[in-house]
Amino acid sequence: MDSLFFILSKVVWAFLSPSNLFVFALSLGTLFLINNHIRSAKKILIPTALIGLIVTAYPVGDYLMKPLESRFAKPESMPKQIDGIIILGGGEDLKRSLSWNVAELGIGGDRYIAAAKLATLYPKAPVIFTGGSGSIQLQNTDGEGAFAKEILTSVGIDNKRLIIESKSRNTYENFLYTQPRLPKADGTYLLITSAYHMPRSVGIARQLGVHVIPYPVDYRSNSSELRQWDFDLFDHLKALEPAVKEWIGLTVYYWTDKTSEWYPNPE
Repeated sequence: MDSLFFILSKVVWAFLSPSNLFVFALSLGTLFLINNHIRSAKKILIPTALIGLIVTAYPVGDYLMKPLESRFAKPESMPKQIDGIIILGGGEDLKRSLSWNVAELGIGGDRYIAAAKLATLYPKAPVIFTGGSGSIQLQNTDGEGAFAKEILTSVGIDNKRLIIESKSRNTYENFLYTQPRLPKADGTYLLITSAYHMPRSVGIARQLGVHVIPYPVDYRSNSSELRQWDFDLFDHLKALEPAVKEWIGLTVYYWTDKTSEWYPNPE
């Protein structure tokens, strides 16, 4: 059942991704135009062009991203003692890492900076990485775990402190497969992941009985005073794409009983 969920999630997202929807709409409108269905072509191409222009000109994705990133903040004061540091995979660029046989960080590479910082702050705490491959095509690899181990040791974390889980394909499996390997079942763990991804991650952790203290990183949205008309489509998509995906993920995970709440609250 978990494999079916994984495959369906990838297929459905391929059709719901804002970038893909834009291309599909352009293709359909062009097809109508070629076949002289002018009215139908206009109904598709005109709103598609307007939406594309707005997304290109202004960071509208911030309005979807900001609530996710603001939901959980770093602790105002760090706990005196923890039982481990959990890092969710996603900070690596798996396809490029495999292509060049070198550990490449992606846009979420801040997760490793935070891991190094917290590992220094808590020198006796185990560092637990969880992440395989979220790609259907890259399931027969060592996943993100092999590269994570290389990165974490290169930033000074002793290999003996590492617990690496590299079979999980999504956030639910991150916690499902990590839970049995936790040093202390009822312990307290600092959780590192992207800020926009924290609400869903916390909801899953609570559902599976893993007590975590959020430590969000990798912010993608701008503050209101820095939002401006700048015609930077690539930068705007870095917020819009993951924000749309995360809101869909929160909803689907709640419907399928994989998270404790649709939009988890801070404790």
